[in-house]
Amino acid sequence: MHNEDLFFQAFVYLAAAVLSVPIAKRLGLGSVLGYLVAGVVIGPFVLGFVGQEGEDVMHFAEFGVVMMRWHGPLIVFNSNRASNPQGKGAN
Repeated sequence: MHNEDLFFQAFVYLAAAVLSVPIAKRLGLGSVLGYLVAGVVIGPFVLGFVGQEGEDVMHFAEFGVVMMRWHGPLIVFNSNRASNPQGKGAN
């Protein structure tokens, strides 16, 4: 039973992200603001789809933090490689 609830919450998070980002972009807002608005809407204080059990939400939040910590350095590394494809220094 617990796995079914976890899959439902994962589906709600993904559906909210897929729906909110294009709407935010169409309104001229950033995708991060779309994610935040989606989190407020699906959270326990508005629609209540997720967030009744704080422990389950914390697992998703910790996973998101880990993914953001990996994503930032990868962007910097790839932008440095794109601007200097031969790997030559600034000398």
